[in-house]
Amino acid sequence: MSFSTEERGPPNTRDYRIFFKDAAGRYISPFHDIPIFADEAQNILHAVVEVPRWTNAKMEIATKDALNPLKQDVKNGKLRYVANVFPHKGYIWNYGAIPQTWEDPQHRDADTGCRGDDDPIDVCDIGDKVCSPGEVIRVKVLGTLALIDEGETDWKVIAINADDPEAGRFDDIDDVRRLKPGYLEATFDWFKRYKVPDGKAENQFAFDGQFRGKDFALETVKSTHQFWKALISRETAAGELNCTNTSVSEGLFCCSAEDAAAVVESACAFGAAEPIPTSVDKWFYYDK
Repeated sequence: MSFSTEERGPPNTRDYRIFFKDAAGRYISPFHDIPIFADEAQNILHAVVEVPRWTNAKMEIATKDALNPLKQDVKNGKLRYVANVFPHKGYIWNYGAIPQTWEDPQHRDADTGCRGDDDPIDVCDIGDKVCSPGEVIRVKVLGTLALIDEGETDWKVIAINADDPEAGRFDDIDDVRRLKPGYLEATFDWFKRYKVPDGKAENQFAFDGQFRGKDFALETVKSTHQFWKALISRETAAGELNCTNTSVSEGLFCCSAEDAAAVVESACAFGAAEPIPTSVDKWFYYDK
């Protein structure tokens, strides 16, 4: 199963969008139309890359927009760039989301005691390839970290690109410790401190900040898939989420290919990129 993207609007502006297409060239939602499983028998999942490794622009699936394109987050009226928290440069993995999952804000997790954050579940790909925004990859789940973000459960699934040459050597979270020493410690440190330059306190974690292994992580992902199923079938209220899709036949939000194309055509035309901000401010300083 292959997917492609189409850019609209000038990059590095509030109008920039990345829309998704299936193998037949039909527009789709990365949130709802891309299957969670690339290979269910082998527990290989799809992951949508939002932010490539070493970059700072906070790109994300626009869960409240029709067809849920990628767009850059806006904070205080400005495009959001995540700070370089010393010694890290931008995001330290390919960061993204697992499609057809949803962390239900009405569900209080039995392990964390907190409700979900109303987003697809997040994934950190530790493979060597630096991906592109909007790239859809196949990943092996290795474990998870339970971040508590402003009182909400925000799972961070640790995975490796299934097409990575070394993927066969990784099966569980302990393999990350053994084969990529320091990476889990750096991951914990990054999530703990990345909001500090914004004037916020360090993030908190469930399980005393300990990573949980593959089996726990897979069960967590599968539970958020069930929450998504309830969402797309209207068993659970969508709130402000946009559930428009083009292929989930059992859902009640399905639109035609023509309507999907009209959504894309209504977006700004792709244009020349604006310069990335280069001023030394709180988004780019190194916190020593």
